[in-house]
Amino acid sequence: MIYTIIDVETTGQSNRITEISIFKYDGNTVIDEFTSLVNPETYIPQHITALTGIDDHMVADAPRFEEVAQDILSITEHTIFVAHNVNFDYKVINGEFQRIGLEFTRKKLCTVRLSRRLLPGHRSYSLGKLCKALDINLVGRHRARGDAEATVILFELLLQQTKASEVFNEFLNKNSREATLPPNLPKATFEALPHAAGIYYFKDKKGKIIYVGKAKDLKKRVLSHFYSKIKKSQDMVRETADIDFEVSGSELIALLMEDAAIKHHFPTYNKLSKRTVQTFAIFSYEDRKGILHLASNKGRLVPNPIITFFNIRDLRSYVEKVCAKFNLCPKYCHLQESVSECSHYSIQNCKGICRDEESVESYNNRVLEAIHDMSNQKDDIILKEKGRQANETAFVMIKDGSYLGYGFIDNDEQVNHLDDFITYLIPQKDSLDIQKILRPYILKVS
Repeated sequence: MIYTIIDVETTGQSNRITEISIFKYDGNTVIDEFTSLVNPETYIPQHITALTGIDDHMVADAPRFEEVAQDILSITEHTIFVAHNVNFDYKVINGEFQRIGLEFTRKKLCTVRLSRRLLPGHRSYSLGKLCKALDINLVGRHRARGDAEATVILFELLLQQTKASEVFNEFLNKNSREATLPPNLPKATFEALPHAAGIYYFKDKKGKIIYVGKAKDLKKRVLSHFYSKIKKSQDMVRETADIDFEVSGSELIALLMEDAAIKHHFPTYNKLSKRTVQTFAIFSYEDRKGILHLASNKGRLVPNPIITFFNIRDLRSYVEKVCAKFNLCPKYCHLQESVSECSHYSIQNCKGICRDEESVESYNNRVLEAIHDMSNQKDDIILKEKGRQANETAFVMIKDGSYLGYGFIDNDEQVNHLDDFITYLIPQKDSLDIQKILRPYILKVS
C-alpha cells in the first residue's frame, strides 16, 4: 500500500488552506513530498498567525489552491489519505476542491484512532503530547511540514505494532465507520446508539456535556454530525470523547427532554436563544357600527389577548375553524381584508352581517360565544405518545393550560383520571419555549 501523510494549516473560521504538506510513503520510506504555502484569498486572523506564524504577507505571493490542485491530485492518486484527525484535513482539502469544481475522493486512515487502538494507555492523543510521550522529535509545531513529518514517524511506529495489519485492514474496510468517527470517540460508544427517538449528549474528555440534541433516530442523527461541513460542528466533533443518550419513545417527548437538558446544562455548542419568543395574539374590538371583530397582532401589542400563538399560520388556521364553527363572517374575523362583503373560498356559512342581512346583536352574540369558547381552552389535557418500549405509553400533562411534565406508564396499568397520571409524572418547568413546542400538538386534539 502507498500512503500520503498530510497536514494542512488553515485560516480558522473559513477553513481556507494557508499551507499544505504531503509525504508519500510506501510503508518503508518517503518516496515523494509536496509542501507549499497557499494564498487563501482571505484574511488570516491574528490568533491564527499567533499559532502558526503564517500571516497575510507570507501568503501574498503564494499560489492559490487552484494552482496547486493538480499537484495534490497527482501525489495522492491511488494512495491512502493519512492524517492526525483525518476528518478535519480531508474535509478542508475536499472543500477546496469543491470550490473549484473538482472531485476528490480517497480512502482514509486516522493516526489518532490508530494510536488509540495500537498504542493504548496514553493520557492524551493530541499530536504534540503523543510525540512527546513517544520521544518523537516534532520540529515546527503548527506548521504543515513539521506536523506532517512527525505524523510520518508516528505512522511508521504504528505499522510496526503487533496487530497493525489486522487493525489497518479493519479500519480500511468499507463497512467500517472508523474513518468517520471523531478521533477521540470509541467505536463501541457509537455502535451502542439505538435507532430510536430520544436525546443525546456529546461529552468532552473530561466528561463535560458540550452539546445536547434530539432525534427521531439517534444513531442516524449523531452520524450526520460527523459528516457536517460547518466549522462549529467540526470543532464540536473533534472535542467529543463520549456520547450518552436517553430514549424518549416519541419526537414530542424528545423535544421536551432536549429543552430541559439544554437549560440545565448550558452546553457550549448549543445556541441558547437570547431573543424574546415572538407571539401572535387574537383580540376583539367593536367598530363604529357596534360590530365585534376578531383580529390579531403581535403579542406584545395586545394587552389582553384572548388566545396566543407562536406563528401566523397556526393562528390563521385556528381563526378559520372558529369562524366556521360559530357562523362568523370572514370579513369581520379579518380573514379577508378590503372587501365590502365576504367571499371566503371555504367558509361560506356567514349569515349576512356583511350584507346587512343579520342584526348586529345576533351576530355579536355568536362572537361572544366564540370568545368564551376560546378563553376556556385552558383545560386539563393529557397528550398520549408512543412509549420507549412496545408495552409502554408516554404522556404529557397540561393542567389549567400549564405544562407540568411528562411520564411513562406500562400499558398494564389502569389510569382513568388526571390524578392517576400524577403518580408517573416526571415534573418539569413551563416556559414560552415549551408552550411553543406544545401548541401544535394541543391544536390537534382541541
